[in-house]
Amino acid sequence: MAPGPGGESGWFCFGFRWAGGAEGGPEPLSAEGGGPVRRVRPSWSFAALVAAGGPGRVRLQGAVCAALPPDCLDALPSETHVLLLREAALEAWPVAPGSDALLDGRPAWRRELRAAEAAAIELPLVPGGYVAPRPPFFTALPAALPARRLLLGLEHALLLAADGTLFSWGGGRHGQLGHGDLESRREPRAVEALQGLAVAAAAAGGWHSAAVSDAGDLYLWGWNEAGQLGLPSKKASEAAAAEEAGSAPGNRPLYGAGLDVGAADGPGGDEAPFVSVQPFPALLDLPEEAEVPAMSTPGAGVGKYGQLGHQDVATSDRPRRVSYFVERNLRVQDVVCGPWTTFVQAAAAESGP
Repeated sequence: MAPGPGGESGWFCFGFRWAGGAEGGPEPLSAEGGGPVRRVRPSWSFAALVAAGGPGRVRLQGAVCAALPPDCLDALPSETHVLLLREAALEAWPVAPGSDALLDGRPAWRRELRAAEAAAIELPLVPGGYVAPRPPFFTALPAALPARRLLLGLEHALLLAADGTLFSWGGGRHGQLGHGDLESRREPRAVEALQGLAVAAAAAGGWHSAAVSDAGDLYLWGWNEAGQLGLPSKKASEAAAAEEAGSAPGNRPLYGAGLDVGAADGPGGDEAPFVSVQPFPALLDLPEEAEVPAMSTPGAGVGKYGQLGHQDVATSDRPRRVSYFVERNLRVQDVVCGPWTTFVQAAAAESGP
């Protein structure tokens, strides 16, 4: 499929199709009745799209489809609630996929904002803490913790501090906190394995996490059941039995990093190591000596709906370049991963990708 009109900047999506039909892609994404998409906030069955052009450009598309009020600046969706950033307040409203009823009655939660406060908010961070589109909706943060960005997984949170220190807390049963164990934490705690590194960006997946240093190195940790971390996975190994012989070798497990290593039968009866949980940050060797300026999660893993972007439904534990953008001379600018759908912002490359 051809890129956006004139090769200009645009968003593309691939993976699960909200409206049904065959999975696949990538294909261009546009906001219904609005201008070019500026931001994507995905849930399972629908997403909030923020279009360029100022207030009144936020829409819900998918199983829940609606134009949000003109004073809405941003939104965080879930399958039970949508949290709105409005000019005068933060509000959480119940949603029901397939229902036309939205913003009827009273919000489930509301917090008023001071004049001009909304314009400076970068969700989910808000003054005094952070918000999520599920109860309790607001969680306070320690005043002594200067936050640059905050990322939400299904059960855990990551906070990138102003000095480049990364903190994590919440559910830890899949090693997603990066503290070397499977314990949960109620309070933010610095990820010690990354101490001394200036973290430039971070991402929180469902049960795994990622961080990029200011040198462009990529670290991943947490659940690797389907190869989400780009480390050897039993599930991906079984799914890749028919993979072409010329594909790049997977990353070797770093035993000294505290990996939870099991064994799967390899070809000829050999024992091949696999990793189910990685509780410490592990440095990922990317192909072609690539550096990572920013990221979302996952990069490898389950491909059931075509969400890996390789125009197939294969599951993989080996990072692979998505050829769609290379073939169209598009340079990727941003990536947002939903549960089973991936969104990519790309623009025409000046001198190749």
